[in-house]
Amino acid sequence: MSLHRFPLSWVQRSLLVGLVLAVVWSLWAVPPTSLGARLVRDIVVFICAPVALAVSHGRDLGWRVDRRAIRNTLALAVFVTPFYIVGSSLPTIRAYYPMWATNTALTAFLPHAAAQFLVAAAAEVYYRGLLCVGVRELGVKSVFISPVAYAVHHVHKPPIELLLSAPTDVLFGAVDYHSESILPSMVAHGVGLALLDWLVLHPPLIPTSVVVRWLSWLPLPV
Repeated sequence: MSLHRFPLSWVQRSLLVGLVLAVVWSLWAVPPTSLGARLVRDIVVFICAPVALAVSHGRDLGWRVDRRAIRNTLALAVFVTPFYIVGSSLPTIRAYYPMWATNTALTAFLPHAAAQFLVAAAAEVYYRGLLCVGVRELGVKSVFISPVAYAVHHVHKPPIELLLSAPTDVLFGAVDYHSESILPSMVAHGVGLALLDWLVLHPPLIPTSVVVRWLSWLPLPV
């Protein structure tokens, strides 16, 4: 029986390819200390494959850059900055970040931040582009798809970050969905990671003991 009798819609193809790419990304092992190897894998799996799929179908994964997208980008960046500042004081976050070796010398940190921004941008093309804005035909419920994939891919991260990743992913997806652009989440994620690394490489802006006391009610290590 020919498969052409059962053509897949764009949404079905996007979700199927998204699932395949999630498996490929998980099976493609890279040295955990190599930012370069991580960058190659993420560009191939999270950028090249989704973009090729979108182009072949004449689809848009959220490339819009207009006044609304820029406004929402600035608003999201302002909103998430305090969370990065507070997070940078937590012991588990300070033990985990930076994910790749760097230091405060600008000659080392700026290339590190630029490469890491590309990693974040690649993630946003996949999580918010292919699995959210790209399937906006599903309506608002499309913002709830990527948090599941993200959580599966990042189970190794600190518990407090994993706990907050679901609402953060929903927020990023909702902003991108209403912006019809992945620019807001791309900037918030990429610039936010650079900010977090820079803060962790310096003494906490808020004393660690204060933040730990604020979050002492949580039933997990902070």
